[in-house]
Amino acid sequence: MIKTNDEALRRKAKDLLLEFKGGDYAFGQGVLEKAGSFAKEAGNSCLVVASSSSWFKPYLERILGSLRSHGISLAGGRVVTGVSPNAPREDVYRITTYILQHRPQCLMAVGGGSVIDAVKAANVLASLGKWEPELEPYFGTGKVTEALNTHSASLLPMVAVQTVSSSSAHLTKYSNVTDPVAGQKKLIVDDAIVPSKAVFDYEVTKSSPAELTADGALDGIGHCLEVFYGAKGDKYDICRRIAEVGIELVVMNSAKAVENPEDLSAREALGLATDLGGYAIMVGGTNGAHLTSFSLVDIASHGRGVALMNPYYTVFFAPAIQDQLRIVGRIYAKHGYLNEDVEKLEGRRLGEAVAEAMMALSRKLGFPTKLAELPGFTKAHIERAINAAKNPQLEMKLKNMPVPLDSASVDEYMRPILQAAATGDISLIKNMA
Repeated sequence: MIKTNDEALRRKAKDLLLEFKGGDYAFGQGVLEKAGSFAKEAGNSCLVVASSSSWFKPYLERILGSLRSHGISLAGGRVVTGVSPNAPREDVYRITTYILQHRPQCLMAVGGGSVIDAVKAANVLASLGKWEPELEPYFGTGKVTEALNTHSASLLPMVAVQTVSSSSAHLTKYSNVTDPVAGQKKLIVDDAIVPSKAVFDYEVTKSSPAELTADGALDGIGHCLEVFYGAKGDKYDICRRIAEVGIELVVMNSAKAVENPEDLSAREALGLATDLGGYAIMVGGTNGAHLTSFSLVDIASHGRGVALMNPYYTVFFAPAIQDQLRIVGRIYAKHGYLNEDVEKLEGRRLGEAVAEAMMALSRKLGFPTKLAELPGFTKAHIERAINAAKNPQLEMKLKNMPVPLDSASVDEYMRPILQAAATGDISLIKNMA
């Protein structure tokens, strides 16, 4: 039996998601077959890129059956194999080749964030490649829309079928793509790449292993948290509403889902929460922890990197986000992760208390809380993160911070945050006067 408070949170979450996506999004349990009717709106030929995991095969057969029942053929007569973690460039170019060879009327990405991100990027290359066949110029904000307008071009309709409670790539304007040689992730940010339609049957996630479940849950917190930290003006209220519901659903249910993968109630809660994370990053932007995570791709999953870094950025931001910290702190205190009275704390000490509560949840889920605990971590990762923060293509992350930085201040203020995260010593963090 779901507790009354949990029921109320779920109702709020569902209302927020309907407000966000309306009829373009099918979510909940038992909605997988909606994929066929969504694809039919675009035509009779669909290129399907899907996870090849054995556990997912029964679900994929249901999706393919839905396509057949709507008279939709597979472009190229096959399902295109999905992608490696973090959407390597090579996979993006491979999928682009399939699109160009088979000329489908729509695309369908079936999988977690990496598959969906790769298909988003491949859609860009296939649609704009005759003018610019390299991916690099599209990294940054608004570059795809700019090129589409210049060439009077359009992207193919895309249906995203999510299988993991995590990045909410199926709902958003972001595509993360990794250069495996450099060990660096880069980002396309553009409204043009938001999937036309999306499906997420939360029941599918019961097959997710414990580590992936925890990664995704804490990535969901990261989306809600970072956007709420940076919220200002007329966006503050909606960001607060999203964060209050999304963060609490994860804090209440993440350990349950990790301990009992078959707990569909907990699985639904995490699906709703991470979807709200997608809503959050369409209203505002993530910042410090997400930026740093891009430089940890060779030693940590995305969710793990974000979860590890957010407490340290919380301490740095603390003097500028007192209201947000009290709201977030109350959630962690309510569920036993914070023993101090947040109403009596202020300034940096309030930030430290919330950071410690976030670390307590990470430990409960078996997550590391300092960079030195990540196998393969070296000081070179700090230098990589510092250099990435100075890259103009990732400048939006610095500007999204509640304490904005620019490339000139990265060494003075971000370096101590990274050094603190390396050792676990939050006293190293410098607050701006």
